[in-house]
Amino acid sequence: MSPVKSYLVGWAQFRKNPWLLAYLVVLVVSLMDWIVSLSLVCHEPLRVRRPLRPFFLMQNSSMMKKTLKCIRRSLPEMASVGLLLAIHLCLFTMFGMLLFTSEKDAGQDKERLTYFRNLPEALTSLLVLLTTANNPDVMIPAYSKNRAYAIFFVAFTLIGSLFLMNLLTAIIYNQFRGYLMKSLQTSLLRRRLGTRAAYKVLSVTAAGEAHPEGVGVKPQDFLHVLQKVQLDSDHKQAIMEKVRSHGGDLLSADEFQELFDEFDKRVIKEPPPRPEYRSPFLRSAQFVFSHRYFNYLGNFMALGNLVTICAFLVLDADVPPEDRDDFVLGILNFVFILYYLLELLLKVLALGLRGYLAHPSNVFDGLLTVVLLVLEISTLAVYRFPHPGWKPEMLGLLSLWDMTRLVNMLLVFRFLRIIPSMKLMAVVASTIMDLIKNMRAFGGILVVVYYVFAIVGISLFRGVVVAPGNSSLAPANGSAPCGSFEQLEYWANNFDDFAAALVTLWNVMVVNNWQVFLDAFRRYAGPWSKVYFVLWWLVSSVIWVNLFLALILENFLHKWDRRSHLQSLTGDSEATSQMTVELLFRDVLEEPTEEELMEKLSHHPHLQLCR
Repeated sequence: MSPVKSYLVGWAQFRKNPWLLAYLVVLVVSLMDWIVSLSLVCHEPLRVRRPLRPFFLMQNSSMMKKTLKCIRRSLPEMASVGLLLAIHLCLFTMFGMLLFTSEKDAGQDKERLTYFRNLPEALTSLLVLLTTANNPDVMIPAYSKNRAYAIFFVAFTLIGSLFLMNLLTAIIYNQFRGYLMKSLQTSLLRRRLGTRAAYKVLSVTAAGEAHPEGVGVKPQDFLHVLQKVQLDSDHKQAIMEKVRSHGGDLLSADEFQELFDEFDKRVIKEPPPRPEYRSPFLRSAQFVFSHRYFNYLGNFMALGNLVTICAFLVLDADVPPEDRDDFVLGILNFVFILYYLLELLLKVLALGLRGYLAHPSNVFDGLLTVVLLVLEISTLAVYRFPHPGWKPEMLGLLSLWDMTRLVNMLLVFRFLRIIPSMKLMAVVASTIMDLIKNMRAFGGILVVVYYVFAIVGISLFRGVVVAPGNSSLAPANGSAPCGSFEQLEYWANNFDDFAAALVTLWNVMVVNNWQVFLDAFRRYAGPWSKVYFVLWWLVSSVIWVNLFLALILENFLHKWDRRSHLQSLTGDSEATSQMTVELLFRDVLEEPTEEELMEKLSHHPHLQLCR
């Protein structure tokens, strides 16, 4: 693959691209490691190629490359705050070891022996306190003896957690402020450049020789090329109709560009026509059941169903499952499911089957209704109709209690149908979905980081943490110190396999009780294990989470402001929901000039316009 790329782009261009050079290096290292694995019959202790696999994912994603470039650009500023944090930690560590050292007072010795025994322990305790995970545990021994000691811990938290950590978030946000607009501006330039290059090529080949400047492209030639291109059928059809509307006239550069603007629009499919009924009664029923007030009634019934489930959860909270009488709840669920089925049938009657399925909310609603109906029929077939004292023995795969829980969970999930009906909530939900779609590169980087750290963690800590078996020699849980790894029974948090490693890394990234992991792996694997977990905390919680927060703020604020602006102009929130990100920000982006486009085309290494 690498020789093919070097041949296609040229060796001179290949040498200038660091990603392609790194691609070649990774391939060579992976091949050498694979040869070593074959020579050792796959019994080698370490496989170097495993942590290198995510490189191929990043190398093929331009957005991930761009994101990594921005992260690298912000590293110097983040390093300055990191240096301040390191100085802050070191100074307060020395203050703490001097402050909590005493030969006379045993109460103060408890603080020293627990959290400030030596320099590594003191640094670890204050580092964890920086994330507030061990607050107020680390303060209580000294505070119980003398309240004035609280000043030390409050000052450390104020300076470190509330000032320096938030300063780091502000620096990352400031570095990435405008990142979205810069990306869209670059994307717009590339799109315009590609469109103009296509226009120039087609105008040259339209009649077999170069046309005078500004003559244009023949519509039939454009349609001929369009037929050979793999595009979305809706966009292709819209572009073809627009080309045919020009007749046989040659397309100018501006008209050619307008054709490609169709890609920035999401084609809104017209809903299928509603069935036509001759009966006045059916026409009246069609009007009633297709009205929005009928949807409001359905939302009200879903809310009532949710309230009944919540009421029974509160009433039966202290009742064991075997002593609960599910008669009333079973009857209510049966009635609500019948209503949901009736609502589905009436909407199909009013809108037609195709019209009903044209709305995603109806598909969601109908699918859950069918599943609930199947579960209810299965419950009635196995356990009969509800009656007082309805507590039959378990029959089949699921008990009556399990069936009831599954039905209730689906009913609660069905309540999400109200989101499209609430305008403000719908706008927020659609904005969040757009953010998720347009921030896949950052999710990809998180996947890469998780994968690399999980593989490294498996190589370092596999089999280190072993859960006690049923042997009587295993220490009792009550003998372990309170709050320790053993007492909390965190045995499932290990690096014995890939899935367990991912969950363990997630729990450390959340930084709740992550001091327990630091202490346990220090005892089981050695003090050097702290380096791995602190490095993971820096990469995940400090850098990536703050980066993600900054980008969410930047994207959400821009999109929210733009949607509000466009909604005030159009008066319709649905109009903005059908725009791509490029079209949403089109009026704030700067169109490249004709001179800029022609200059870049004339210096393009793979395009020769003079023939």
